Amino acid sequence: MLYKFKSKAAGNLIMFQAHGDQVLELIGKTPSAKGLLTVEELPAAIAVLERLRLESEAASKSGGQMANQAAHEVSLAQRAQPFRVMLERSLKEGHEVVWGV
Repeated sequence: MLYKFKSKAAGNLIMFQAHGDQVLELIGKTPSAKGLLTVEELPAAIAVLERLRLESEAASKSGGQMANQAAHEVSLAQRAQPFRVMLERSLKEGHEVVWGV
């Protein structure tokens, strides 16, 4: 299954279910076939995804050899980046984000 996230502020974003489930759990949403992030929920979700990005960057800098081995792997923080951009645009323009609709 795929998640198709939609917002009037950005183009549609498609994510594999496994990655979408992880991102939704991180931001405090229960993974489901349909859902909604209200404008009021967006700042908290953005903060969580930004924290994930910063932690990922710090881990890769301090990882040394491990970071080199994992350099070709795509982290959850990298996969969530387009979603974070969508959330930021949606917040700026005052639109909710939906999926499965």
